[in-house]
Amino acid sequence: MTRTDDAGGGAGWLALFLALALVVLAFAVALATAIGDYRIGLGTVFLAVTNGLGLTGAEIPPIEASIVWDLRLSRALVAALAGAGLALCGAILQALLRNALAEPFVLGVSAGASTGAVCVIVLGIGAGGLSLSMGAFAGAFAAFALVALLSNGATSGPNHTILAGVAASQLFNALTSYIVTTSGNAQQARDVMFWLLGSFGGVRWPDVSLLVLVVAASLGICLWMARSLDAFTFGDEDAAALGVPVARIRLILFGVTAMLTATIVSMVGAIGFVGLVVPHAAHYVVGPMHMRLLPACAAVGAVFMVLADIVSRVIVAQQTVPIGVVTALVGVPFFALILYRSRPQT
Repeated sequence: MTRTDDAGGGAGWLALFLALALVVLAFAVALATAIGDYRIGLGTVFLAVTNGLGLTGAEIPPIEASIVWDLRLSRALVAALAGAGLALCGAILQALLRNALAEPFVLGVSAGASTGAVCVIVLGIGAGGLSLSMGAFAGAFAAFALVALLSNGATSGPNHTILAGVAASQLFNALTSYIVTTSGNAQQARDVMFWLLGSFGGVRWPDVSLLVLVVAASLGICLWMARSLDAFTFGDEDAAALGVPVARIRLILFGVTAMLTATIVSMVGAIGFVGLVVPHAAHYVVGPMHMRLLPACAAVGAVFMVLADIVSRVIVAQQTVPIGVVTALVGVPFFALILYRSRPQT
């Protein structure tokens, strides 16, 4: 059952839940850093991290120190931050659209960001990491605009919005496939298609720094607007009656969602269903109030993505499965369950 919404009990339960989630996250990150083709003990992982932070000067093999600090730790932290960001996006979209199925992947936002990023990678539009992020950002906003156009804005029902998202996703996926097959060489096509299914293989410490800033800023903005998000769950008219500037808040939060999705997609590709599964799980634990739901989503999303990354590396021997495949194996049954539970009762 969902926890009560009283201020004192709710705040105490949230603090306990977040503390527990951080402990689980720390263990998951340590496990993700230890697991790989070259197995490293958790004790060595701890010493390599503390050495990297300048807290200790323990003697450990240089190759193990390099694997932990330069490769695996940054990968695990990007996975955690990407999971937190995508879960936030799902919670925001589900509140704004009042639809339990809303999330960046389902609404085509991830597909649009992928198309924008692929235009930069394959067609060479712009150069450098900033151009890649901006290309993904432009594609994400284009997807938002198309979904709004197809769903006829405020006059459409929630199912119309989801159908519009499916159409937008198919369109942008088709554009991406066309660009890759007609403009890239065979190796480039294989690399891009793997990236579109999600991969943490190429991330490094600069990606961690950028993602920390974007996720922290997005979480701060959303917490600042948490009461407005609560009002949106009753509908636009009721939110406006409560004094919420509906159009302005909606534009800001859509912008936050597009920025967050674009940044994540430009780094690790399109990863689906995290924004669908995690908000529902967090809602079940901490309740519907967004001041508690948003940090809970970030914590659960971080743990979920790190665990999914571990599974992607161990489920097939000597091979890494795209992270999007792992999240889909969890997300698709969950998607079907939500559809089943939301069917009209006869």
